[in-house]
Amino acid sequence: MTWVDSNPRLSDRSARAAGSLIGQGVSNFITDWDKVSATAAGITLIAVGVYAAKMGTGVAARYVEARLGKPSLIRETSRLSFFQGLRRPVKAVRRVFSRPSDPLAGIVFQPVFEDKLRALARATINTRTNGGVYRNVLMYGPPGTGKTMFAKSLAHHSGMDYAILTGGDIVPLGKDGVTAMHKVFDWASASRKGVVLFVDEADAFLRKRSKVAISEDLRSTLNAFLYRTGEASRRFMLVLASNQPDQFDWAVNDRLDDLVRFSKPGQPERLRMLKLYFSLYILDPPRVAWWKRPRHIPLPPDVDWEEKLTEISRRIEGFSGREISKLVIAWQADAYGSTEGRLDETMMDRCVGEMLEQHSQKQVWDKGTLDQS
Repeated sequence: MTWVDSNPRLSDRSARAAGSLIGQGVSNFITDWDKVSATAAGITLIAVGVYAAKMGTGVAARYVEARLGKPSLIRETSRLSFFQGLRRPVKAVRRVFSRPSDPLAGIVFQPVFEDKLRALARATINTRTNGGVYRNVLMYGPPGTGKTMFAKSLAHHSGMDYAILTGGDIVPLGKDGVTAMHKVFDWASASRKGVVLFVDEADAFLRKRSKVAISEDLRSTLNAFLYRTGEASRRFMLVLASNQPDQFDWAVNDRLDDLVRFSKPGQPERLRMLKLYFSLYILDPPRVAWWKRPRHIPLPPDVDWEEKLTEISRRIEGFSGREISKLVIAWQADAYGSTEGRLDETMMDRCVGEMLEQHSQKQVWDKGTLDQS
């Protein structure tokens, strides 16, 4: 206890003096409008500075994310980020100086359809060269008919990057779907080369709002997609792929400029595919690495392989390009798994029989699904 505390009168006098001093100071401050104005201006500037710093940080973060970070919805892309370019400088330089190739190299379609796809590729590359706006394309048809493969080749041929996302990944996002959708389009719009934005299984989230019961979150995501695609873009080309294009919302159809139908290959195309994949997986398989070459697969010298592949191409009617690729890969696997490490006609016929059974079973399942719908 201090001397002041032991004297109540002195303590009261000190309190009154302090209160009087504070009151006089407040009174002087209030009556001095210059001080009040200066203080108010200072507080306002501080508040504006804090708000501007907060908003500026958010804008800068979104800009950096759009430039450097790949959105989580993008499953695959040819676009190298800044840090990927630093880690793989040779690949980055090679891509800068690479020359566009045939957009249908390594892809087999019917001749009339190939002409249509080449015309689409020429239109795309001329659009990019002349700084025009890109056309939105719908690729529809059975699965495994080359839609994704052509979209990648189209991007490379026209000097653009490609990015692949699937509609099935968007549905489970819920309330985060809107933000994720905007991130994809911000990222695509930041590309200097242009991006072929390929949406596989697009009907999974672009369904009719009037007839299909969809959640409010999915409806909001669809609205965000429609908002970002309302006008033609000079930064990205939208390519939708679907097995059920009749499920699209009318507003989605309104944004499509070209409709391209992909069909299963006919017999001549099946034979060309068999020859292509036979060369790729059996005769001259690609190296796993520059120092490691796959094991050579010996073939019987007395077999007319042209005639054999022609016979098989007739047997596998209704196969998609993906199924034909899997058939030849099965031949390779059987050859590697055999005692002699070779491939003969008996092994090939056995694989064809198994694939035909699987194909028939899948058709039964598909028919049951269609009957239920």
